[in-house]
Amino acid sequence: MAEIPKHHVPEENNTKSEKTGIQEDVPYLALDIGGSLIKLVYFSRHEQSPAENQDSTNMIKALEHRSHHVHGVWLHFVKFETRDINQCLDFIKFKQLHCQVVLTRTDIERKQKGIAAKIKVTWAGAYKFADLFMEKIGVTVEKEDGMDCLAVGANFLLKVIQNEAFTFIKGKKESVDIDKNDLFPYIFVNIGSGVSIHKVAGDGNSELVDVTRIGGITCWGLGRWLTKCKSKCGNIKRIDLFLEDTFSMMNIGSFGKTISENKTLEDCNAEDISLSLLEMISHNIAQIASLNACIYGIKRIFFGGSFIKDNTCASKSKGTAKAMFLGHEGFVGALGALMSYENKHGLLIMDESQDVETTLKSTSSCHDPLWNFRG
Repeated sequence: MAEIPKHHVPEENNTKSEKTGIQEDVPYLALDIGGSLIKLVYFSRHEQSPAENQDSTNMIKALEHRSHHVHGVWLHFVKFETRDINQCLDFIKFKQLHCQVVLTRTDIERKQKGIAAKIKVTWAGAYKFADLFMEKIGVTVEKEDGMDCLAVGANFLLKVIQNEAFTFIKGKKESVDIDKNDLFPYIFVNIGSGVSIHKVAGDGNSELVDVTRIGGITCWGLGRWLTKCKSKCGNIKRIDLFLEDTFSMMNIGSFGKTISENKTLEDCNAEDISLSLLEMISHNIAQIASLNACIYGIKRIFFGGSFIKDNTCASKSKGTAKAMFLGHEGFVGALGALMSYENKHGLLIMDESQDVETTLKSTSSCHDPLWNFRG
């Protein structure tokens, strides 16, 4: 298996891990830019860049920045609000991520001719901000299909990241052991600004089966419109109509007491309204997911998307299908876009049970997928 020739990386940076073919200071970068959040993922050989170590006071502040050690390299997960796109681009520029996505001989020749490097971007921001990427950091955007990226990213997380999936048992969070040889089929529900539901039957075999516009952006928008609340510490019994008001504990109507008790918006506590809204949207999404699982006879549902982060309402589930959640919930699409570099670089990340680790090989001999899971 051929490695990347030395001319792909400056000589002073051309050092490798004994276990991987990842070159020093050569990250792989991709972004998912949705209606409300930017999710950025990249690989690097170090947990922190030299620039960050030297002057951490100038680091751009992100909504979230966490790292995961995978097969001798670091996989970084960074999040910004979409309205802060300029901060995100400043972050990329500060860490010089955009300077190191050019790897192949063809790309180097293109760069010498003044043709800009390309980075992978998915979802609406790939179109909306393409000119801004060129203006601020001098790269062109290579657009990837958002729906395709979701299934690919979910498969990567479930096969490569240890303890990625979890569920709730009697209200307590519990890790779920994933049998990589018995992963498929499953339903994947991505809850971002909107909601998409996918039937995943295997690597490269997925189908979008349902969508709903009632998702994260609905909850966020209505919550801001109706309240100024930033807390979920409310009591929905003061807002929703329950049958316990007669004989049962069953919730039969979100915001029902605005009618039964003739309450106005001013009569209600902001936290109660916020929590009722969150519960209503979460249960609606769970019901749609459960119905799709029943239609296709699938017993496992995995939920991803930034909506489920720290959302205990979305994590409550009942029904015949087993509901599980992804630890890197909002970064599924960005990971799928990261994997689409396969056509150029053939980056392989093997199953941890195998004795082969991350390897890069030259384009001339590359025919395998970027993320090739052997098992």
